[in-house]
Amino acid sequence: MNFVSENLGVNEQGHLTIGGVDVLTLKEKYGTPLYVMDEDMIRTHLRTYRDALNTYYNGNGLAQFASKAFCTKYMCSIVAEEGLGLDVVSGGELYTALSAQFPADKICFHGNNKTKDELTFAIGHDVGTIVVDNIYELEQIDIIAAKLGKVQNVIFRIKPGIDAHTHDFIMTGQIDSKFGFALETGEALSAVEAVKDKKNICYKGLHCHIGSQIFDVDPFRETAKVMMAFIKEIKDSLDLDTEELDLGGGFGIRYVESDDPISYDLYIKAVSEEVKAQAEALDISVPKILMEPGRSIVAPAGITVYEVGCVKEIPNIRTYVSVDGGMADNPRYIMYGAEYSAVLANKADKTSDCTYTVAGKCCESGDILIENAKLPKVEVGDTLCVLATGAYNYSMASNYNRIPRPAVVMVSGGQDKLVVKRETYEDVIKNDL
Repeated sequence: MNFVSENLGVNEQGHLTIGGVDVLTLKEKYGTPLYVMDEDMIRTHLRTYRDALNTYYNGNGLAQFASKAFCTKYMCSIVAEEGLGLDVVSGGELYTALSAQFPADKICFHGNNKTKDELTFAIGHDVGTIVVDNIYELEQIDIIAAKLGKVQNVIFRIKPGIDAHTHDFIMTGQIDSKFGFALETGEALSAVEAVKDKKNICYKGLHCHIGSQIFDVDPFRETAKVMMAFIKEIKDSLDLDTEELDLGGGFGIRYVESDDPISYDLYIKAVSEEVKAQAEALDISVPKILMEPGRSIVAPAGITVYEVGCVKEIPNIRTYVSVDGGMADNPRYIMYGAEYSAVLANKADKTSDCTYTVAGKCCESGDILIENAKLPKVEVGDTLCVLATGAYNYSMASNYNRIPRPAVVMVSGGQDKLVVKRETYEDVIKNDL
């Protein structure tokens, strides 16, 4: 049987397995809903990026895991052990990383509206790099760094004007975006020029990110071309050397059978060829290349396990299968219309010849996980798994309807380990006064 992720299989009992572990065993041990992540697959993906950047940039590159995709102390520890950097976008993600003893000098702090408290926290803990999103932020970094007696490394977020052919809400590189400085208007060059007057800021380079879930390498190549040209302009106009170029992330993964991503190391190889060609043509040095993969590292490694509560047939319209989770643990369908695949873990060897709409338990008509899911005949009590949920599911989970968030379990080498406890009702009300 073919699944969207290669770490899934079917055992002799006809049950779905992840990383060789029977999903029904995990359900019995931990309950549902349940996030399950394959640690071995995560480590393999981290090494793919790490090794590809080392290979194609002659050791002058660094992959930084985009922690917004999946941020826990355990995940931060895995990233540190594999020798990658970490991209954080809030004080909470930064606190999580530091709590896991992640090396501060390998943390890059993003965000379009970092608060003064967040900047003070980051600079005070010697975060390696802050990505400057606006002029106000640049001023605040300089003021805070001066008060703390620090010199803070920064890179500037640039909008390269590239159409990534993705959902409007996850396109971030075009001029009409809340992120960064525009090239077309001269705003970006003016922002970089402003750093020359800041005594407590050290200019290190540039950052860009054009969107998410991108399957075509051409937008990444074009982005590299645009950014290298801007590095040349900065050198000629401002006499500033750009040591680092962060090309972001956004590589697509397979959620459904029709998705067709290419190997991530081939993305990196293709972009490296463009970077080197432009460096030669423009007579500039190849900067240190940073990348921020997130979804592509953890999404295929995760599944969400549910129990079916009811099956409701509306003749000549559709049949709803309701599960004990929903938009509170996976809001991506209601936000983006995101597509997913599903499997009945207890009938994984059966033919998927029925069509269902998988619905959640939240009091919202839009609480849908999958439309037109192909499954075997579904019955009350079946174990339904939504696949490739390792990114932006746990991270976006909420307590809507005061539903406690699920536990997170890692599997590795045929063993399972609880890494995030299931919330209780007491957890839900603990901050109420």
